[in-house]
Amino acid sequence: MTDTKSYFFVVLIRFLYSISQIFSKAAFNQGMSIPVFVFYRHLIASIFISPFAFLLGRKRAPHLSYKIAFKLFVHALYGHSAAVYLFSLGLSYISAASSSAICNLLPVMAFTLAAFLRMESLKMKRLHGVLKASGIMLCISGVIILAFYKGIVLDSINHHHLLHNKKSVTQANSSKMRWILGIFLTTLSVFLLSLWTVLMGPMMEEYPSKILTTTFQSIFSMIQSFFIALVLERDFSKWKLDFDIGLLGVVYCGIVLSGITYYLQAWVIQMKGPVFLAMSMPLTLIFTMMLSSIILGEEISLGSVIGGILMVGGLYNVLWGKRIEETVEKDTIEEENLDKEANLEEKDIKLQTENTHISI
Repeated sequence: MTDTKSYFFVVLIRFLYSISQIFSKAAFNQGMSIPVFVFYRHLIASIFISPFAFLLGRKRAPHLSYKIAFKLFVHALYGHSAAVYLFSLGLSYISAASSSAICNLLPVMAFTLAAFLRMESLKMKRLHGVLKASGIMLCISGVIILAFYKGIVLDSINHHHLLHNKKSVTQANSSKMRWILGIFLTTLSVFLLSLWTVLMGPMMEEYPSKILTTTFQSIFSMIQSFFIALVLERDFSKWKLDFDIGLLGVVYCGIVLSGITYYLQAWVIQMKGPVFLAMSMPLTLIFTMMLSSIILGEEISLGSVIGGILMVGGLYNVLWGKRIEETVEKDTIEEENLDKEANLEEKDIKLQTENTHISI
């Protein structure tokens, strides 16, 4: 029963992520200010999660020193405020499907950064090291193809898309430089999020409360994104939220992604482990490609398909190598334990033999 729930929730998580891509892209297509969108997203997320933090985390809350608060502020700055803004800006330049494809880089980039910081190993003389290295190269190749090769365009399966855009996707992506810039910005945002993923491990050791850590960073991100929006968006008429796709996207990303999806991911990781969750990431790409074609009427190019396949292949190579490495380490530990037990038994036999000779 637990396995069935795990598979159901992991598919649901990926579907919810793909919906967020569609809502965000539709809001940007209709002219919503990106800095304002990011600010309102963090604002709603903070409002949503703060009551839960107060009720669930206040009784066992660790002491929050100025040093830890500053660290959380910095993590929120690059891992939330900057990453979400750059991702949203990149999404406005490229298709939702391409943006979703780049998200598959997250586990690979996180491993690469962890290896660079010597938190992970990369032994090129072993099979798992070769698999990891080849996975990294496949991902890099996928990003390059996605940025510089378009190829033939596959028509949308729905020519009467559900959401009306002020500008068509073809017009939005007509500029080659805008497309390349969008790929670069989206990749940079995934890099920042990967760095945040790696560095949050040591941070959680210093301040182990998950709910409070999330809440404080959400509040810090709200404050940071507010000042970023003030600087970048001087037209205050664009700060007004109407009852349209922009409001829906803001509320959805603020509540569903920052609240419901966070809880579901924590549950899946607890039940099946982080590798199981990471292996499901390509589902977001599949869902996004289908929904972007049906809802937004986006065209899918051959380059996007090839780049996405390479990045998914790279992801699975890294995860495969990681799984082999964990198996090898587990077998090595078991062998060492067996050797220790054998040595202890030999010592016991020798002691018993010596005692026997002494008694004789």
